[in-house]
Amino acid sequence: VIHTVGPVWQGGTHGEEAVLRSCYRQCLALAVQHGCGSIAFPMISTGRYGYPKEAALAVAEEEIRDFLAQSEADMTVYIVIFDRTALEAGHKRFPEIESFIDDRYVQAHADRRPRLCTAASAPTVELPVPAQDAAVPLSLEAALGNLDEGFTQMLLRLIDESGMTDAQCYKKANIDRKLFSKIRSNPDYHPRKGTVIAFAMALELDYAATQELLARAGFTLTHSSKFDIIIEYFLTNGRYDILEINEVLFSFDQPLLGSA
Repeated sequence: VIHTVGPVWQGGTHGEEAVLRSCYRQCLALAVQHGCGSIAFPMISTGRYGYPKEAALAVAEEEIRDFLAQSEADMTVYIVIFDRTALEAGHKRFPEIESFIDDRYVQAHADRRPRLCTAASAPTVELPVPAQDAAVPLSLEAALGNLDEGFTQMLLRLIDESGMTDAQCYKKANIDRKLFSKIRSNPDYHPRKGTVIAFAMALELDYAATQELLARAGFTLTHSSKFDIIIEYFLTNGRYDILEINEVLFSFDQPLLGSA
């Protein structure tokens, strides 16, 4: 246990933010000094000391992000929120994202409703007629010899093209070093969807490139999932901060990215 004394909120004009930032920096430095593989923070000063929760969370995210970006250590950092009411409901805090979800999620489910077709309106189904000179299909052996680039190959290529080191990429993606080592050493590694998206965010891929990377792992983004729509929102708006994205996913009760 690392003990730190957070500031008492006095309206924000008595240096509370600077003290709170120092709490996180000093604790992280001690964790590295003692070789900790992980550290979990409560929302410092947001209890009896009265620091506004949203402002405190922003400070925690910024200090943790900056520290990990500058540190050589491989350490997993958790921010612990004891109950979902510690933060306001997602639709209140993120109205623009709520609207983005509604526009796509509702329509996607409306499009899937069964429709009644009368005899006059029923669609005509035409079966395709094979061409007379259709090419002879490849044998299974030949088809397997022409496989596309796999997920691991594509990921490593994109990291090289980005100019980042492996460590810079997996840290930015909020991915554990051990998991990244498994991916690098196994050309046939099958990741979770969230892991693929975390790497896409770290590499700052656009929507189309993210869909391509997902496809190499057997996934896609659709409008039938709130999780997917939230990811689409951040991709189309060019916002790639994993901590910010996870805050929104948490508020909408969705799975988090990376080692979360």
